[in-house]
Amino acid sequence: MIREVLRMGDPRLLQKSQLVEMFDTPALHALIKDMRDTMGRLEGAGLAAPQIGVLLRVVIFGVHANPRYPDAEEVPDTVLINPVLEPIGEEMEEGWEGCLSVPGLRGMVPRYLRLRFSTSAARGSSAPSKASTRGSSSTSVTTSTESCTPCESRTFVCLDSLTS
Repeated sequence: MIREVLRMGDPRLLQKSQLVEMFDTPALHALIKDMRDTMGRLEGAGLAAPQIGVLLRVVIFGVHANPRYPDAEEVPDTVLINPVLEPIGEEMEEGWEGCLSVPGLRGMVPRYLRLRFSTSAARGSSAPSKASTRGSSSTSVTTSTESCTPCESRTFVCLDSLTS
């Protein structure tokens, strides 16, 4: 089911999200399916449950042939539950990012080049991993910091100005 994505300014985005405590449930699987459907319909690269009004620490991301990100490297579909992020090294880069909660705009956002994250699988097992993609960092930060930050960018441009 396609869910409504909350927009920047909605106070629900600032509410604290909760740890997922019940795994491998029909409700959790339905949430993940709805998130995938919503992200796919909106041609997003990632989506956190709080962005659709569900205050749980669940995030999905993945990039395939995507018109919103024509130059992006392919990233496998990934689900993170209760993610904990840890930078690997101090090296960072800035890059233009979009957010489904801020449609039509891109922001210049600094990100660590590499992250180590631990997460729970939908069935409840623990899964440590590493990532070096902007999408995993961006969406995971939204969930692992317990609430959606108002904005991690100080520079915004309209999407049209980047693609024309």
